Amino acid sequence: MPDLSREREALAVHIIQLLRDHDRKAFLVGGCVRDRLWGIAPKDFDVSTDARPEQIRSLFPGSQLVGAKFGVVLVKRNNDVCVEVATFRSEGEYLDGRHPQEVQFETDPSRDAQRRDFTINGLFEDPLSSRIYDFVDGQRDLRNRVLRTIGDPNRRFEEDHLRLLRGVRFAARFQLSVEEETMRAMQRFAPSIVHISAERIREELARILIEGGARYGFELLDSTKLLEHVLPEVKACQGVQQPPEFHPEGDVWQHILLMLETMKKPSRTLAWGVVLHDIGKPPTFRIAERIRFDGHAEVGTEMARSRLVQLKTSNEEIERVASLVANHMRFKDVPNMRVSTLKRFLRTPHFEEHLELHRLDCLASNGRTDVCEFVESKLAEFKTEQLRPARLLTGNDLIKAGYAPGPAFKKAIELAETAQLEGEIETHEQALALARQVLNEDLQVVRNSQT
Repeated sequence: MPDLSREREALAVHIIQLLRDHDRKAFLVGGCVRDRLWGIAPKDFDVSTDARPEQIRSLFPGSQLVGAKFGVVLVKRNNDVCVEVATFRSEGEYLDGRHPQEVQFETDPSRDAQRRDFTINGLFEDPLSSRIYDFVDGQRDLRNRVLRTIGDPNRRFEEDHLRLLRGVRFAARFQLSVEEETMRAMQRFAPSIVHISAERIREELARILIEGGARYGFELLDSTKLLEHVLPEVKACQGVQQPPEFHPEGDVWQHILLMLETMKKPSRTLAWGVVLHDIGKPPTFRIAERIRFDGHAEVGTEMARSRLVQLKTSNEEIERVASLVANHMRFKDVPNMRVSTLKRFLRTPHFEEHLELHRLDCLASNGRTDVCEFVESKLAEFKTEQLRPARLLTGNDLIKAGYAPGPAFKKAIELAETAQLEGEIETHEQALALARQVLNEDLQVVRNSQT
């Protein structure tokens, strides 16, 4: 496969060279410069220039104007490789907490730097000479691993409320401490996050979960006071004690944090499952002979669905996460399951996520992973045809045998499949004979009710 990062870098350098050949200023800017200085290979490259959008488009035929107001042009090569080229600009008032009312194109990169969010993202690089242009002391904060806004933090967050979550994401991913004034401003403006679109909030939360440093990210969501606004169900887990014989780690919040710390390169759905799997505990907390959370998986499943719907998550992702929450308590019953029940459980869609959630759940509580090992041994033991054998019986078979379709069909077919999974039957004839017993009994019940 082609290395798209290298191809994007090559395209960005080509763009800068061509702009320079036409007497324009042009630099790499933002995250790609930050990452290169930290020795991280950037995934994307952005170019900033004093050339106006129409000049950029004339130099790069086939390029697209993707942000007319903001002077952003998308330059493509072979459709798969693209680089955003933006004209230096300064910005006017932000009245909606997200977008400036007006922008003004500039010729000085230092003016462009002042409108950006954090110092670590405000650096410019000339890749032709490897010179860094730092108008915001970003290199100092890179060295000290500090998150600091450019200019007045209150103004930065008042302008664009999404910067609150972006700041947490950057701090978590790169393990940055948050500068004191920046932290105070984040706490002050935390309630404003509710004015950001649900989709934007969802994407920033997902990136905090999967880009690295998820535990620190959620600790920062809490310390910045954002957590209670974006995921109040998770905030409610704080202080909810658990039975110490099963959860020596502490309350539900500490349990979630430990799981976040332990998970490695999770899928989005698994990461959401970790965060939401126990949110049903606060509303089901009670003390009988010990602390109990009866039905918390069922309650939590509906709560997780509700939150993900509010975040405008796709239906497919909602159902995958809901399944994780709904099934996470089933593992305790695995050693005592009938073979047919176990096989049906093991063939749950995306079962690898269910097993990993259980493993993380154990490691963040009593540390025992014996059920994980048992399940892994069964997965190795059962071949695909044993977990998902070809059906011995269908509804059409029952119709051909002279039975009218009805509710008993499902029961008969499931009974036949159970016997097949248990290894009790192996042929179509045996399955049909078993189904006949169920259907004939059902017919007899109907006849008796009519007499």
